[in-house]
Amino acid sequence: MSVSNSEILSCFSASYAEARDKFLRACRARALSVDSRLNPNAKGVSGEDLYSDIVQIGSPHAPKVLLILSGTHGVEGYCGSGAQVGLLSQGYFDELPADMSVIMIHAMNPYGFSHDRRVTEDNVDLNRNFIDFTASDLPGKDYARIQEYILPEDWGGPAHAHANEQLKHFIEVHGMAAFQAAVSSGQYQFPDGVFFGGSGPTWSNKMFRAILSDYLMDKRAVGTIDFHTGLGPHGYGELINIGSEAQKAQAAAWYGDQVTDPEAGTSSSADLDGMVAHGIAETLTEAELTFITIEYGTYEVNEVLTALRADNWLYQKGRFDTALAAQIKRDIRRAFYPEKDEWKLSVWQRAKEVVAMALKGLDPI
Repeated sequence: MSVSNSEILSCFSASYAEARDKFLRACRARALSVDSRLNPNAKGVSGEDLYSDIVQIGSPHAPKVLLILSGTHGVEGYCGSGAQVGLLSQGYFDELPADMSVIMIHAMNPYGFSHDRRVTEDNVDLNRNFIDFTASDLPGKDYARIQEYILPEDWGGPAHAHANEQLKHFIEVHGMAAFQAAVSSGQYQFPDGVFFGGSGPTWSNKMFRAILSDYLMDKRAVGTIDFHTGLGPHGYGELINIGSEAQKAQAAAWYGDQVTDPEAGTSSSADLDGMVAHGIAETLTEAELTFITIEYGTYEVNEVLTALRADNWLYQKGRFDTALAAQIKRDIRRAFYPEKDEWKLSVWQRAKEVVAMALKGLDPI
């Protein structure tokens, strides 16, 4: 099927509301019913209602499912949404085997998507929220060493300058990889900090587990692709392998040597706690699981982390009626959604390749 660049670019959006409208229209065009779950705890940037939307393609009784997620990290949803809308509008999955279905969840974290934030309405990183909150020793203790510098009293002033010097010193002593791990692995002590995993399950966490229960509890095999942005080479979709050793081996069989492993130090990502993948494994205990994050690179890691720090500072200590606030919001959006045609086309090309590999891998199970 020959598809023009303009057709693919039209699948991407400039707002959550536009993205949701395109997703729903693409579903209607294929006569697919949509299960829409309202977030009762928040509104969008323009006061709109916020939904996570679920669509299933193929028989609901099929024992094998490819699960495709977008917007786990809010603002990163522009990427995943564009791919989902493209897959729907270009007729993918029209001829699935009788024993296979595809489920898409559009906007796992609709608040973050609408407000151009990575976090939920609780300031929680959803992809660090799937842990046992009753455990006596929660992870993320290294973050405490740098929290005061991650969130200075001002942005652009003397406190900010001092904080940057301290973080620079930390990186010089311990290295960038150690800094990235301390910042991003997930922390549970500082609700006003970055990569905060929460003090309990968020609405998005509960909603996702309910979807797993409603749609996937009786499935034999579930392969998951979770769309993310922000790490790695610009425009390239790294396939990050997450799960048990058996799950990693299966992902390697599906995707070959393209997969990377944070635990082995071969990924652009640090080893993370409380991921969506962990929630799937805890819920679907009987299914054969394969999980990858497809991580599209945007800009250099320190630039991305700085944008995250600034956005967090704005919501914790800043004012929104300033030129600085407007610049911070432009920077966070740019860090996770480069609005350039060539980047979007790279997202689409890689998404097609990865989905094809997933369907091929899932087929013989």
